[in-house]
Amino acid sequence: MVKKSRLDDPQSAAFAWARFRRIMRFMFLLTLGVVAISLALLWKFGSEAVSIHYYIAAALGIGFTMLLASALMGLVFLSSGTGHDESIDDPLADDRDDQSAG
Repeated sequence: MVKKSRLDDPQSAAFAWARFRRIMRFMFLLTLGVVAISLALLWKFGSEAVSIHYYIAAALGIGFTMLLASALMGLVFLSSGTGHDESIDDPLADDRDDQSAG
């Protein structure tokens, strides 16, 4: 029988998703700061022959990478913290138990 996770309860799910959104807002602000600092450092120590496209690509690359990584890690924390990972039904669990005993 499949166990229920706390994400099945609307109140717990609302709390978990609110926490995820709060983490993402913080990471968005942190990402803006990191992008601003990196662009300032590129401007200060970079070559004068670099076009504006270099700065746009650097800002988008850094920003997208940080936001994607934080979204994926946030979803891992959401899934683990609510017990959603433990609520799956593993049809191969019996096979692994038999192999480890034999």
